[in-house]
Amino acid sequence: MADITADPANWLRALPAVHELVDAALAVDGAAPRWAVVEAARAAIAARRAAILADAGASATIEPAAVAAAARALATPPLRRVVNCTGVIVHTNLGRAPLAPAAIAAVVEVAASASNLEYDLAAGARGSRHAHAAALLCALTGAEAACVVNNNAAATVLALAALAGGREVIVSRGELVEIGGAFRIPDILALSGATLREVGTTNKTRLADYERAIGERTGMLLKVHRSNFAIVGFTAEVGEAELAALAHGRGLPAMVDLGSGCMLDRARQHAAGLPAEPTVAEVVASGVDVVCFSGDKLLGGPQAGILVGRAAAIAAIRSHPLMRALRPDKLTLAALCATLALYRDGRDREVPVVARLEADPAALRARADALAAAIAAAGGPAVTVEPSVATVGGGAMPTASLASWAVVVAGPADALDARLRAAAVPVIARVADGRVWLDVRALGDDELAWVVAALGKG
Repeated sequence: MADITADPANWLRALPAVHELVDAALAVDGAAPRWAVVEAARAAIAARRAAILADAGASATIEPAAVAAAARALATPPLRRVVNCTGVIVHTNLGRAPLAPAAIAAVVEVAASASNLEYDLAAGARGSRHAHAAALLCALTGAEAACVVNNNAAATVLALAALAGGREVIVSRGELVEIGGAFRIPDILALSGATLREVGTTNKTRLADYERAIGERTGMLLKVHRSNFAIVGFTAEVGEAELAALAHGRGLPAMVDLGSGCMLDRARQHAAGLPAEPTVAEVVASGVDVVCFSGDKLLGGPQAGILVGRAAAIAAIRSHPLMRALRPDKLTLAALCATLALYRDGRDREVPVVARLEADPAALRARADALAAAIAAAGGPAVTVEPSVATVGGGAMPTASLASWAVVVAGPADALDARLRAAAVPVIARVADGRVWLDVRALGDDELAWVVAALGKG
């Protein structure tokens, strides 16, 4: 009898038909939709065929369980819930701010039905989507007017284009920042149609530097908050009020790109162990024409770019043609308005970012102890509870070091980290000093079970 391995065609003929492999995989696990099983079966057969052609002795056997597993992976939504155990509260890679329950409820309500997005209920006529958040923002910040776009980079571009397009914008060299994803102030200025005019030095810029630079082509004085780094030592910079006074004395607008946009007053910042951060209301009160900041960082709402300030400046921004391209949708506005209402009503500790910034270390220790006990009760790997240091993240408060607690898992760090990420609800941990740290500051009490399930019996 001839050796079937002598001819790859013999092995190729032994490969199962797609429908046979699909039926076998569904018999093992019918959880995945049929389209995913079919696609996984075809991919498995193609891979096995290529292996046989490369090596005549390769097996034609395909395990139905492997096809079922591949089908489940195909059917898994690409954007998924994960558990943040990194100790970074506003983690850019993990979606930044989790929404408050009130914001989630507001999104669900307007997503499920028609809404008055651009309809004035009182007048029975067309309205503006910008009206929904404007009153809340003005009440919270003291601004005359406000509008919202889809992120703070868009807010910066739009404001520059509307107020200084085709003219020079004067910025301190110490504020020509890059904030993640290649967002650079010089590039944003160029995109808006404005021209950058640098003044001062990296560590020192004085009011006289701005005064000397103002000329016929000047369109704006711009101050940019250094959100993700700090300059310390032999330094000097011009405050918002001084910049506004100079700009207005020369008939120019002044703008501040505040970046993260903190709403917590200085006393609460200090009590939480946070470095002093200018609040949006403080910057508005300085007299500048426009302040822009993010909705999904320190504010703790959805991704958005928020512009507040003087009525004339905001009106010019709202009427610019770019506004239509950058405007937010109804889901963003619903979540933002609900988040702002929590601040207005004195309920901002219901905002997860605020709660995590102000978390009591004793409560964090109790959460870590509870997690460690639950892992032990489930037969998981050996763990210890150890002090940790959390950070704010999201390009905000780079010098902040927040006392926290972590559950540290015994075992090979790389293998454990991969195991956590492969869980049904992935757990994103911090790997440091060759160990896996599950920091609990950004972890909700309702998420402990997911961490325990991800570790399983170890």
